[in-house]
Amino acid sequence: MIMIFLNKKEIWEFAKLIVVSLLIIIPVRFYIAQPFIVSGNSMDASFLNGDYLIIDEISYQFKKPERGEVVVFRYPLDPSKFFIKRIIGLPGETVRIQNGAITIINEKYPAGMNLDEDYVKGYTRFSATTTLGKGEYFVLGDNREFSSDSRQWGSLSEKMIVGRSLVRLWPLAGAGLWPGIK
Repeated sequence: MIMIFLNKKEIWEFAKLIVVSLLIIIPVRFYIAQPFIVSGNSMDASFLNGDYLIIDEISYQFKKPERGEVVVFRYPLDPSKFFIKRIIGLPGETVRIQNGAITIINEKYPAGMNLDEDYVKGYTRFSATTTLGKGEYFVLGDNREFSSDSRQWGSLSEKMIVGRSLVRLWPLAGAGLWPGIK
């Protein structure tokens, strides 16, 4: 049996190391970034089932989410669940979907702007028109045929947004910064 003897100074140094580590790790984990594993096929081919992401939770404290960004948010119908989708419509805009084609109507484009979405997988014949209020976003999955999104449950409140995709760590072949931005 091997016995390890530590003196008081070594124990004190080890305790300080643990405390300093916790003072750094806990705020980062709870207020700046957190891990997220993609579950499901709603964001194929931008994000696949099992992709391991780090979510940036602090950027939206300083700037508003933008069209095209991929966000992680609390599911409005069950806030204990997290979803990942792409922002399509911004506060104050009207989103018109006709046979899968999306038109954005806002102050800059009162006649409408057609959204070019080269990242979309599949085609949907869904049609609807939604006008967003203050602090509301319209989000869609990239794999429209297999996505539960704003088409089914309505607009997403800004308060439900947790953060945006910052880094993809897994799979290694797809690793990189700002995944999903096209």
